[in-house]
Amino acid sequence: MRRWHLIAFISVFLLSSLSACIDRPDTTSLSGESNATALRIVTLAPHLAELVYAVGAGESLVGVSAYSNFPQAVTELPQIGDAFLIDQEQLLLLRPDVLLAWKSGTAAHTVDELRSRGYRVEVISTGGLYDIAAALKTIGQLTGHAVEANSVAAEFLADIDRMRNSHAYGDTIRVFYQISSRPLYTVNGDHYVSELIELCGGKNIFSDLGALAPLVSEEAVLVRDPEVMIAGRISADELVLSEWQRWPALTANILDNYFYVPADLLARPTPRLIDVGAMICAQLETARMNKARRVETRSGI
Repeated sequence: MRRWHLIAFISVFLLSSLSACIDRPDTTSLSGESNATALRIVTLAPHLAELVYAVGAGESLVGVSAYSNFPQAVTELPQIGDAFLIDQEQLLLLRPDVLLAWKSGTAAHTVDELRSRGYRVEVISTGGLYDIAAALKTIGQLTGHAVEANSVAAEFLADIDRMRNSHAYGDTIRVFYQISSRPLYTVNGDHYVSELIELCGGKNIFSDLGALAPLVSEEAVLVRDPEVMIAGRISADELVLSEWQRWPALTANILDNYFYVPADLLARPTPRLIDVGAMICAQLETARMNKARRVETRSGI
């Protein structure tokens, strides 16, 4: 799996030191909206660029981070580096009025140093599904697109409610979500991936762990014995979950409950997560049917 996908979940950023001081314009707080439409914005994570466009403020975006690819318009914008290296010269040339950082992805020391260099940095939280709605409203207020942002956020929350209500009465089924296999990372109950699983009637087997994207062992997975395994993948021929077939007694193996979702889409905490949620819900419905057939077979029905 590509390096950026793992980074997006485990939230480890190793950015280089910034070396240039720069005089910046107005550093008004988020609550002020004066000259909002004139802001020049640079985003420090791919999903933040998508959120800017989602609220109708794409014209304010002048620079993005590496791997920003949605919507198509962001691919035409200058990139200021990736998770490990910020291009200081490029950032200086872009003269942003504000940088949008990711609370669980941009290292705190990076934010502090950017601010010490005179940049205005607004930190956006998108750890959970409801955080995404709040992020949309925050960016809308910042850019002078509050009305459109509120509408998009309301639609997103309504989609979440519809998903929850549609799967409120299904049998709970145990799910393991795999970020990567080597090392073996998953998500805890606070992560939006876990929230999507629960909306679909699943139970994340590692929801109790403390870290947002914890490192786990094969033994721990086997002990918790998931009925379903889900992983993100880049291409259709990537079958990372096939390695678990070494353990025939694993319930997910017995039920043949292995599923994949687009890694690029799931790694972006934006309103498009509703599309991924629909995929996961359909997969868990299939998993329940596989489980029911197994029970019928064993009981001789």
